[in-house]
Amino acid sequence: MVCQEELLIEKVCKLYEQISSLESLKPCKNVDMLFTQLVLTCIPPSPIDVTKLPNTVQEIRSHLIRLSGEAEGHLETHYSTILGSYHKPLDHLHIFPYYSNYLKLALLEFTILNQHCTNVPNKIAFVGSGPLPLTSIVLASNHLPSTTFHNYDIDPLANSNALSLVSSDPDLSKRMLFHTNDILDVSNPLKDYEVVYLAALVGMDKEGKNRIIDHLAKYMAPGALLMLRSAHGARAFLYPVVEPCDLQGFEVLSVFHPTDEVINSVVIARKCPMPKHSLDHQGLGSMILPNKCSEIQVFNHGNMIEELTLEEQLS
Repeated sequence: MVCQEELLIEKVCKLYEQISSLESLKPCKNVDMLFTQLVLTCIPPSPIDVTKLPNTVQEIRSHLIRLSGEAEGHLETHYSTILGSYHKPLDHLHIFPYYSNYLKLALLEFTILNQHCTNVPNKIAFVGSGPLPLTSIVLASNHLPSTTFHNYDIDPLANSNALSLVSSDPDLSKRMLFHTNDILDVSNPLKDYEVVYLAALVGMDKEGKNRIIDHLAKYMAPGALLMLRSAHGARAFLYPVVEPCDLQGFEVLSVFHPTDEVINSVVIARKCPMPKHSLDHQGLGSMILPNKCSEIQVFNHGNMIEELTLEEQLS
């Protein structure tokens, strides 16, 4: 009897073959249908561990994440352009097909942030904001009405599209700033942010993601919070996975894996208040040593009560 995991892998691989043979990943009926099938295949909770899959499947997963990222970029650009044609773009955000998911994800992230942030942050950086910066918009509009959002994207066209969405709004046009930079070229400004968000598709493979995390660990202010998006189970065919032990220089505070249509897992970590090498000698008790996976895993099991409480708050 074929197990569920084998059926899942077989279905994902078939969809990969169809998606990779497309001439373009820009929104159209066929592209939308294939990616909808892929998402519906990967959403149900699954015990699958993608790191233990055969190399051939690992390669397919790696390519699939890049194809999904490219398709997502085209989709966001398409809808950002449509929204930008309205007199008041922010009144029409609901036309984006996944807008309700962003509302839920922003609420989830704000709830988690609130549990670990003593004061309302003055400045938040969002790395990889894209042409349709819905997380920043929703957080700024619904949850953090006095916070300034500095949105970083490497693509000037994405920032131009994003700016056109908020420029007509008297409040957000003052609190949403856009910077065209590779985040690896940004150093001193990172010290100004109490919270840094890292988008799921900034660093599409483990090496790229870890390079960015290491850069943030070097330049973020001690005690500042890093909010990352990860993936769990079969959802890791859609997005890169960030493990707690990847967060060198950070204390992992909470890991939350949604089981509904919100695809991304949420990881929040605090920049360590002192150099990593000195942690061993300070008698910090509950401080988690950022380079020891085993200890962080134990710590996460201890967060189970907090995560259950969070689910109750969001339901």
